[in-house]
Amino acid sequence: MAVADAFAIERSLPHGHVEAVLAMINKLGLDGLIASKRCCQRDLVLAMIACRLIHPASKLATTRLWRATTLAGELGVAGADEDGLYAAMDWLLRRQPLIEKKLAARYLADGALVLYDVTSSYYEGRTCPLMRIGYNRDCQPFGMGQNGKRGKTQVIYGLLADGKGRPLAVEAYAGNVGDAATVGDQVDKLKRRFGFKRVVLVGDRGMLTQARIEALKAHPGLGRISALRASAVRGLADEGALQLSLFDGRNIAGIASPAFPGGRLVACYNPLLADQRRRKREDPLAATERQLDKIVRQVRRRTRRPLDGAEIGRKVGAVINRFKMGKHFQVTMGDGVFAYDRRQASIRREAELDGIYVIRTSESGERLPTGDAVRRYKDLAHVERAFRCLKGVDVLIRPIRPIRHRDERRVRAHIFLCLLAYYVEWHLRKALAPLLFDDGELDAERKTRDPVAPAEPSASAKRKKALRSTPDGLAHTQLRDPAGRPRHPLQAPPPPQVRPRRPRLPTTHRTDPAPQTRLRAH
Repeated sequence: MAVADAFAIERSLPHGHVEAVLAMINKLGLDGLIASKRCCQRDLVLAMIACRLIHPASKLATTRLWRATTLAGELGVAGADEDGLYAAMDWLLRRQPLIEKKLAARYLADGALVLYDVTSSYYEGRTCPLMRIGYNRDCQPFGMGQNGKRGKTQVIYGLLADGKGRPLAVEAYAGNVGDAATVGDQVDKLKRRFGFKRVVLVGDRGMLTQARIEALKAHPGLGRISALRASAVRGLADEGALQLSLFDGRNIAGIASPAFPGGRLVACYNPLLADQRRRKREDPLAATERQLDKIVRQVRRRTRRPLDGAEIGRKVGAVINRFKMGKHFQVTMGDGVFAYDRRQASIRREAELDGIYVIRTSESGERLPTGDAVRRYKDLAHVERAFRCLKGVDVLIRPIRPIRHRDERRVRAHIFLCLLAYYVEWHLRKALAPLLFDDGELDAERKTRDPVAPAEPSASAKRKKALRSTPDGLAHTQLRDPAGRPRHPLQAPPPPQVRPRRPRLPTTHRTDPAPQTRLRAH
């Protein structure tokens, strides 16, 4: 009998993606980071992490989806329901400080570079105390909010990562908390909970403000890398510390100013950034003019009952607040009168600094050269990529719909769970980089290329994208559907049933010589 005929396939379950995710989880030792001993809560947490990478969904849908693959069988959680997942999330939240400390000890050391940034996700509901209306960090041009969800409550969460963008810790805040107000908690986490005596914190210009930097000076051993806001850059230009002649034949220069003592300033000029800022100014200016022209024509038509100054002011204010271009327009209005004109001097003054930005750091030139200071600040792009993965199609911190957990603890646990899922994805991307369209030479070139000029893909990356295959001939389409590698639960057929034979009765022999004859009486 053939081997194929000796077994029967009960069901085909997708297995390739489950195998890849669980293999990476085992390689990273994530189960040991979460808990040293196996328990049902740890298995449920690992299953939720894997499911967020395979098919992110709500907790109720997760219990249904992982039975459609081999995930539930591999981790032994087939019988779990949503109540069990919620209990596992509460268990995970209690262990979050210990897990984050283990991650920090694994990837950081004294004097290490730490990246920090914040973002927000909107929320449906009114019960969670973290959800507040605040500044939407995913605003689109011309005032459109995240996916058009203006006026929705939101939650803020800040992400700590190492210099390569590997996620280490996350913290959730109320939706109306400012970026700078979250820095103090992160410094306490680095210095007290993780126990680092010296660390260099990298944050954007809205995070490490002047007031926040003054407060952080009370922490010895804390280095900083940030950038100046546009108003501070204008102040440097007005006092003469920043001159356009600095960029004659170069795009980077070190400057000094008495307004920023105890630190270094690095001025940079990027022509592509200059063109981007010009377009971001000209497009809203043109859009504002089109709307103001409509108001001008409307005022001119109203001759019998002219518009009063208050109504004209409300219409003009709505346009100005929408496009944020009021500083570049001179407006004249009154009862039945409205006119406007561009402030050309203001526009030219702003255009002078297009493409110029200034990096601020507390590190000395011996410890951090000028070019490296710019490179380290640009490393914040790793955290931005993490946010894109968390809120995009990869991990989906708000699956299909926004965050809908009602309890504050569940919201915090959900965000931390998504961080652990991205931690696995980050290592998966590194392991599968040869099969992806990633530039394999990018990490090495970052250390030597021009820190200001835009990055150019390497020749090998261009060749890979053009041929859609690796130098070894492996096609990129091989990763298109990893779930296409199924697993078939087999069952040996029962042995054929043999009908038992009936026992033979022994034969009886007569002993009389002849049969007796009965006589019938007549």
